[in-house]
Amino acid sequence: MTSDELEGTTLSVYAFIVRVGEPVGVRDVTRGAELSSTSVAHHHLQKLETLGLIEKNTYGRYTLKEKASVDGHVWVGKSLVPRLMFYSFFFMGAIAVEIGIILFGLIFNRAIVDGRLLFFTGMTFVTMLLFIIESLALYRKLNPKRVK
Repeated sequence: MTSDELEGTTLSVYAFIVRVGEPVGVRDVTRGAELSSTSVAHHHLQKLETLGLIEKNTYGRYTLKEKASVDGHVWVGKSLVPRLMFYSFFFMGAIAVEIGIILFGLIFNRAIVDGRLLFFTGMTFVTMLLFIIESLALYRKLNPKRVK
């Protein structure tokens, strides 16, 4: 399987099946992955079955056969989380350190705080914010509905 084959709507259907964790029918996939019709759902289910990621049981429902790795994403439990989210956590830590340095300088009247530190803190904050926004957009694209 190439990473090109598991993308877009097919990836969304696959992520839905993994998230549900039990056999699903074509109509379940249509609703859960927010597809336009059952024929679209059936097409993507057949594609996943051909890739060997799911299988059809005797009742005509589809079950997960194999959990595949997906470029740019990491499986956390049953959720597919964009790697960008972890990069944003790194920048959150950097922001915490930078704010700690600034507060230390302000509290103890040290000459640590200057314009360059404030500039780099602002740049770190903007970078963190961009990573969060992009990763949430990717996450929502793959997980349109939460399964109960």
